[in-house]
Amino acid sequence: MKTVFIDGSAGTTGLQIHQRLEQRQDVRLLTLPQETRKDAAARRKALNQCDIAFLCLPDAAAREAAEMVENPHTVVIDASTAHRTAPGWAYGLPELGPAYTGAIRGGKRIAVPGCHASGFIALVQPLVAAGLLPRDALLTCHSVTGYSGGGKAMIAAYEAPERSALLDAPRQYGLGQTHKHLPEMQTITGLLSAPVFCPIVADFYSGMAVTVPLFAAQLHGSARDVRQIYRNLYTGPVVHYREEAGEDGFFSAAALSGRDRMEISVAGNDERILLTARYDNLGKGASGAAVECMNLVLGLAPETGLRLAP
Repeated sequence: MKTVFIDGSAGTTGLQIHQRLEQRQDVRLLTLPQETRKDAAARRKALNQCDIAFLCLPDAAAREAAEMVENPHTVVIDASTAHRTAPGWAYGLPELGPAYTGAIRGGKRIAVPGCHASGFIALVQPLVAAGLLPRDALLTCHSVTGYSGGGKAMIAAYEAPERSALLDAPRQYGLGQTHKHLPEMQTITGLLSAPVFCPIVADFYSGMAVTVPLFAAQLHGSARDVRQIYRNLYTGPVVHYREEAGEDGFFSAAALSGRDRMEISVAGNDERILLTARYDNLGKGASGAAVECMNLVLGLAPETGLRLAP
């Protein structure tokens, strides 16, 4: 039985990982008493005693924690932004192909993708890799997320008995085009330029819908070719291609709330195309993705212990 330590277990991502693992019989959770969970010496000891360490920490703390690990057998799975483009770290989106899956299975340092970035990369990277979308394409990305993506402070603000009326409507953020997910969105896709990124938080707990609009003229091919690439690539229980997404002409970001899977679809027409990814920001966008990476490290089916049912 493998021992797992969650550093940062009191945060939203850490709590969600704990919930997915606490009922499993194949792993043992190593936990620290409340009074020592932030103690550096206690954390260092736990990080080097465990087989797998999840880092659910702010970026600076995640870098510090990773440096604490001296045990060559400990696998570190970092859910922060700190190592997503760092040399030597596997990028935790195995659905992109055998190279990504292999790097995770054999890796000791694995970076969990960002929530918004997961959808954008799942949509764009295969098209760039296939030569269907040129690397110099100038793209836009819209992403709608539930407020749980903002962590405890944002959850408290949205769920307060007396809250600001501004929270009643969707709110766009990242207005300065410096969102922390942009580096991985560019690096992992192979694009020469980061997209114009428009993230929006709305008044629902969890869920996410990412859209990348394209003109057909931007492609070295057609919408039919895009569909075929997705149809061939995304066949798994975690990420799958869906021919027709949406409900009665609408596309809800909350449709997969509470689930760990992702739906990839193509909408639009022969001239204007919408690439869409739908999932849960806490599921495939965070904790579910982290557990999926752990499953691969352990040689298990990626969906083990995940919440996939409709």
